[in-house]
Amino acid sequence: MHWYEDDGFWSDFSETMFSGRRRAETAALVARSPLLDFAPGSRVLDLCCGPGVYLVPLARRGYAVTGVDLSEVMLERAGAACADAGVEVRLVRADMLTHVEPESYDVVLNVFTSFGYFDDPGDNLQVLRNAHDSLVPGGRLVIDVMGKEVLAGWIGRPQLVELDDGGYVVQRDTVLDDWSRLRTDWTLVRGGTAREASITSFLYSGAELRSLFEEAGFTKVECYGDFDGSPYDQRARRLIVSGVRESAATAGTAATVTTGGTGAPGEEER
Repeated sequence: MHWYEDDGFWSDFSETMFSGRRRAETAALVARSPLLDFAPGSRVLDLCCGPGVYLVPLARRGYAVTGVDLSEVMLERAGAACADAGVEVRLVRADMLTHVEPESYDVVLNVFTSFGYFDDPGDNLQVLRNAHDSLVPGGRLVIDVMGKEVLAGWIGRPQLVELDDGGYVVQRDTVLDDWSRLRTDWTLVRGGTAREASITSFLYSGAELRSLFEEAGFTKVECYGDFDGSPYDQRARRLIVSGVRESAATAGTAATVTTGGTGAPGEEER
């Protein structure tokens, strides 16, 4: 089993990743970010939606929102969050490696460094191709990760996160394979017991992720240093990359990469 398939990991550590404070910050971000200001009624896919941190504020803005995640636990929590907020969101259990809904969305979002999970670089490229094919012509993909250049500015210092129940989590990051991959080791201490877990993912520079977008067929690719639309430079806090699926009117004779259709094996809609 790969780490991202372990529902126990998501259940145990989601409070650290998706705290109440982060939900409030995300709601404010969705309300003000120019990168998240879409046309009224836009169909938005939150790919790897987790417990619905983005789903609720996006739905409150009037977008038609779908959340896709592999974790049953995260989808249950997303459903509960949407119900508590009184918003309607479509939830689908699926693997981002295979999930495609041809020309179904105006926007695809992938946030909280939920990209680069797969050991095979070609699989990570396939995720971008799936997103490309799920967009309508002229639709936009937005990916938010911790960029390699940003990480280099602070890595090496363990981080401690205190939890509301009196427990705490210690996070340690280790760069692997000549700055191509990152391992994060988590230790959860709660009630006199400790739970450890490790996750690994690919690291991308701005130039590397831009090139992947272009290889997947995206045009008008831009890199930003935060959701305020600031440049990706020495002051960047995140690496946010945006690209557009070329519209039919301008596609010309360019080759189109296609993958599997709707309803990939193992998908469950709620």
